[in-house]
Amino acid sequence: MASFNRVILVGNLTRDVELKHLPSGTAVSELGLAVNDRHKASNGEWVDEVCYVDITLWGRTAEIASEYLQKGSPVLIEGRLKYNAWEKDGKKFSKLRVVGDRMQMLGTRPGGAGGNGAAVGGAASGAGPTARPAGTPVGAAVGASAGRQPAMPSPASDFGGGYSAGGDDGSPMNGEDIPF
Repeated sequence: MASFNRVILVGNLTRDVELKHLPSGTAVSELGLAVNDRHKASNGEWVDEVCYVDITLWGRTAEIASEYLQKGSPVLIEGRLKYNAWEKDGKKFSKLRVVGDRMQMLGTRPGGAGGNGAAVGGAASGAGPTARPAGTPVGAAVGASAGRQPAMPSPASDFGGGYSAGGDDGSPMNGEDIPF
């Protein structure tokens, strides 16, 4: 039987990020996320419901979260559900939490310029975690807008037949590069 375990949540942090390091040196952070839902009740009034979710982040993503996020920060988390069960003083406890694979900061950093945020993580995107250099505000220019050449797909990739719209051989049309 097939199964699929993916979660995407957008909400605000309920508390400051708690960063710890395991004896192996691996960073782990715990954070709380409040996700709001709004719907109309049977009497026609809008009702707000809040769902509180505990999130665990690992590695560089955990370190970046503790450095840039604080209580109230808007964030997108992509990850998977994990069920934990334990026993303490003869009583059984359990909790369902999210293990975050990817994090995207959605707001601006206090006192800085901002934009749409920066994605951090890599399990979902196939790339390693990335971080902004110190002092770079959230939403700062990256890639071509920061003066670097854009990444081009290989001609062999299934990306519309190469770089040109006029052929499938992957060569630029009329000897000109197509800007992205």
